[in-house]
Amino acid sequence: MARNRRGNESLLPQARPSLDRLKFEVASEIGALPPSEATPAAWDQRTDKYKYEVAAELGLLPKIQQVGWGEMTSRECGAIGGRIGGPIGGQMVKRMIAIAEQALAGQNAGTPGTGQ
Repeated sequence: MARNRRGNESLLPQARPSLDRLKFEVASEIGALPPSEATPAAWDQRTDKYKYEVAAELGLLPKIQQVGWGEMTSRECGAIGGRIGGPIGGQMVKRMIAIAEQALAGQNAGTPGTGQ
């Protein structure tokens, strides 16, 4: 059964500030965003600029300028987004897994049958 919601909408909107903070921390750690610019507005401005730079490198900028983002294919947008968010997204996933493992380890500490 198809879900009737957009992929960029949060299931838990109250989690957005924490996820943004994690994104900014990771981006700062890997050098994608100077710590002094770790704000939502700075992030949006920097990624928007970078998006056009990547599009130019891939030879897609003329098409974007001619027809706009709405007429770009998923493959074209994915090629751009993958170059922008790939390293940050991968590091965010690693960090979230580590956080979850720590939380689970804390919950299971001393619980019979968990090997702790």
